[in-house]
Amino acid sequence: MDYWTTLIVAGAAFLFSGAVKGLAGIGMPTAAIALMTLFLDPRTAIALVLFPMIGSNAWQVLRAGELQRTARRYAVFAVVLLGGVTLTAFATQNTGDRALLAVLGLVILFFVAVSWRGLVPPLLARHDRSAQIGFGLLAGVVGGMTAGWGAPLAMYLATKQVDKDEFVRATGFLIFVGSLPLCLAYIQLGFMTGPLAGASALMLLPTLVGFSLGEIFRNRLSAQAFRKAILIVFVFMGLNLIRRAIWYG
Repeated sequence: MDYWTTLIVAGAAFLFSGAVKGLAGIGMPTAAIALMTLFLDPRTAIALVLFPMIGSNAWQVLRAGELQRTARRYAVFAVVLLGGVTLTAFATQNTGDRALLAVLGLVILFFVAVSWRGLVPPLLARHDRSAQIGFGLLAGVVGGMTAGWGAPLAMYLATKQVDKDEFVRATGFLIFVGSLPLCLAYIQLGFMTGPLAGASALMLLPTLVGFSLGEIFRNRLSAQAFRKAILIVFVFMGLNLIRRAIWYG
């Protein structure tokens, strides 16, 4: 696929995935990668998603407010996530494309399975630090491989039974934090080349346009409809990634 065709395909994917993120507060990398891997290899898709992921989550954090409180509340998760993403990105640099797609798809479907009927048990406050370490490590490993740590992050927040505004604040902050070391790792490993970096930066525009549209719909949803929207998005993305892992080529 030539450079301009790649830009067109990616632009459409990011417009849609930005709307998903504006609606659900999460899922932009997963949606974008799932759509782009219909035409591009996973490493290229992950590289393209990095700058929009940084930019859209920075935008989400600024719009959600209460940054200092959010950073203090999820500091342990953020530190573990940083280390996990960095180490995993370098440790799995030679992982095959099918494995990357399969890991992400399976994690997403597992999240949907345990969350669909509210089967995620509530978390007692005294266990929060341990939960942040455990889920942060899982998110770091999955995110370092696939740039899609939304499922373990959403699972952790589900155990805390946060409202949708807190969900948006926490996911924006933690995905922003995790995306920085992944971007640096991809540059160091040579997966993020000059042309890809330029294309990724350009994708900020359709991402933010889609985000704004999705945000309009989110403000009109009830808490129950909001939760269902997240799960429906994830089940389609997870199934598609599993399909790609089986029939990749």
